Amino acid sequence: MSRADGVAMGAEEGSENSESLGTVVVAGAANLAIALAKLVAGLISSSASMLSEAAHSAADTVTELLLFTAIRHGERPADRRHPLGHGRASYLWAIIAACFTLVVGAGFSLTHGWHTITHGEELGKVWVSYAVLAVSFVIESVSLWRGLSQLRTEAGRQGVSSRRLLSRTSDTMLKAVVLEDIAALAGIVIAGLGLVLSSVTGTAFWDGTASIVIGLLLLGVALILIRTNASLLIGQSTSTAMEDEIRALLVGQPEVEGVVELVTVVMGPGQIMVAAKIDFLDETTGDGLEKASDRVELCLTERFPEIKQVFLDPTPGRSAPQEA
Repeated sequence: MSRADGVAMGAEEGSENSESLGTVVVAGAANLAIALAKLVAGLISSSASMLSEAAHSAADTVTELLLFTAIRHGERPADRRHPLGHGRASYLWAIIAACFTLVVGAGFSLTHGWHTITHGEELGKVWVSYAVLAVSFVIESVSLWRGLSQLRTEAGRQGVSSRRLLSRTSDTMLKAVVLEDIAALAGIVIAGLGLVLSSVTGTAFWDGTASIVIGLLLLGVALILIRTNASLLIGQSTSTAMEDEIRALLVGQPEVEGVVELVTVVMGPGQIMVAAKIDFLDETTGDGLEKASDRVELCLTERFPEIKQVFLDPTPGRSAPQEA
């Protein structure tokens, strides 16, 4: 059996995590400024949708702080009690962040919107809300642009489309920022429409409905992130395409006759463990088997830098004769 050296971050993985960290920090700073501005505008205009947007941005701000914590915890090196590293801690903190969005952001928006529809509201200086929404749209666009830039860069490196990478990436920090920024821009548009319709018609129905739609939007994003991170926390395999590539690479080695069993597990953002039962050529024994295992491992980690641990178990093929 062969094992990759430790679980310390490689140069490439460190670069990706640093970029994700920068994306999270930018998004967090933007959301904090926007949340304060929306809160002031919501109080001045007495708009339910603006207050929901303030709760939305406040939830996103706390989410970014929790994602920052997730990245830091996931970067901790392996130790005696955690020999495979702390990568999955990132997914635990990401689930906590998504739950916060679910409870605070979606919960407040839904309940406040319903209260506005049933009890009514008196709008104040709505022009303040319009101004804040316009500025917020610009700031959120900048944050989303940074997230999409990172997504496109990584997608180009892996040779897949940005949409496909977003759906399958193990970097849920990046996924959270992109989805939340898209939801934020959509929420700003919805809040603006609700304000305009309520101002024109003189009824609170549209503003309250906009608040409820924003809540449902947050609910959807939170559930998507909870489901994604739960799957990764439990222990998710890599994509079928990557597993096929790994299997083909193993079989292509001159010392390997076949792959009896292959298991891949995502251990954290940009961290993959590979365990395989390998049927080596019968003449590969002793010292030759050890050297062959090292060469196979080196070939895997060079082709896939995200593979951080490799466990190879020399195993006779299923059709090979077994000793009595």
